[in-house]
Amino acid sequence: MSEDFFSNSGHRLPPVRREDLDDAARKVYDHFVDPNSTTYVGIWGPGGIRLHSPEVAKHTQSMNDYIRYGAGIDPRLREIAILVVAREHNSQFEWCAHLEPALKQGVSEKVINIIRDNASVEGIDPVDAMVIKLGREIFSGTKVTKETYDSALSHFGARGLVDFVTLMGGYAATAAILKTFNMQLKPEWIPSLPIDE
Repeated sequence: MSEDFFSNSGHRLPPVRREDLDDAARKVYDHFVDPNSTTYVGIWGPGGIRLHSPEVAKHTQSMNDYIRYGAGIDPRLREIAILVVAREHNSQFEWCAHLEPALKQGVSEKVINIIRDNASVEGIDPVDAMVIKLGREIFSGTKVTKETYDSALSHFGARGLVDFVTLMGGYAATAAILKTFNMQLKPEWIPSLPIDE
């Protein structure tokens, strides 16, 4: 292998073969390759990597399905949170995978640029600002301030905040998977997250 990834998987591990998986893991595999799947990236992404550990793939998929679609999280705020996680972890793959969905969910270019550039949240919708500050404080600070916590708790409620922070934590874990296994962008994606390498 001349590159630091397999061209047929896009990462440092060869692609998983469906026939090597048990029935439950095959369902996860089929979910990733189904053109009507809810996944944004299919098998070329973290799901394809996680299938190397079928139990991780099964449990992660179950949690992702709940947290993204079953927890009642506003899809627009979900995408803002994921972009913040991508920015805080310099995850070009996550950023590219969620940029178009964020726009489709109504996240403005202004908010996207604020996240991308680590700019001030002053003057934007207070809930958007709270989500951005929450993510920044979780991943870049030493603690979440009482002000940010109180604002998030007031907006989401206790259960909702646990779910929302779990969403962000899940995408942080995804960023770790993507970095470790050198996940490559899809060929049609244009890198748009400024990263110092």
